[in-house]
Amino acid sequence: MTVNTSTITKVLVRPAEPPHPFFEFYSYFRQNTGAVIGLWIIVALAVLAVTADFVAPYSPIVTNNAAFLKPPFWQAGGSLAHPLGTDAIGRDMLSRLIHGTRLSLLIGFTVISISIVVGTTLGLIAGFYRGIIEIAIMRLMDIILTLPSLLLAIVIVAILGPGVSNALLAVAIVLLPHYVRIARAAIITETAKDYVTAAKVSGAGSIRLMVKEILPNCMAPLIVQATLGISTAILDAAALGFLGLGAQPPTPEWGTMLADAREFVLRAWWVVTFPGLMILITVLAFNLLGDGLRDALDPKLKS
Repeated sequence: MTVNTSTITKVLVRPAEPPHPFFEFYSYFRQNTGAVIGLWIIVALAVLAVTADFVAPYSPIVTNNAAFLKPPFWQAGGSLAHPLGTDAIGRDMLSRLIHGTRLSLLIGFTVISISIVVGTTLGLIAGFYRGIIEIAIMRLMDIILTLPSLLLAIVIVAILGPGVSNALLAVAIVLLPHYVRIARAAIITETAKDYVTAAKVSGAGSIRLMVKEILPNCMAPLIVQATLGISTAILDAAALGFLGLGAQPPTPEWGTMLADAREFVLRAWWVVTFPGLMILITVLAFNLLGDGLRDALDPKLKS
């Protein structure tokens, strides 16, 4: 009896299963060293923000009359009691920076959550229904984009009044057009594809088409923009705080800390340098993460 070896080979050799989408995504993401470093920095900052009440050695708002403008511990006159020194009224810099991490990340994520929800909804409506609705929404976004972002945020806060909540709303409005435009462009592209036509033929309604069929395929560019937008939100909120329109003293917010330290910049470098470094590190980490997500999620950029 003859044995057909080719048949046995076909039976024994099975095609390899495709990798899980998450593992495929991570394999591309980890190729970007900067993005991985940014991710770990963000994780460390998030842990620091969550555990601020336990990690910070002092209260961020309690003053110490015996420790005005104490330098960091490695400088003459400094001590390990206040490792990064104190500010002009004796508050511990390390404690204020740690609690400022919580507030800055909260501002960034809250602003982006508002912008991406409202912006994606408006983009879905504009891209799906077209006509007069699309024109009205997109012309409103164009008007917002014609104004300098920081100037528009200042005007909104000036109208509503200074404070964290109003600063959040102002920055969210400033960032809104980016998500509307991205969502609308993605919706128009996806609507012309065959799977949407098949869903229409099967009787799917407008809400189901937008939310269940089209929206999941438009999330990649929105996720990348959201990651990059967090850094913009933190910068804009810090700028408003620096101008006295954001978080109000004694709230530990990095921009407000910079504003309080302006007059001491020449004789107490640490009260300005450390808040500025925290803003720089946080913004850089989110930008690096956003670049890595863009490379990993965009098929054209995959090696």
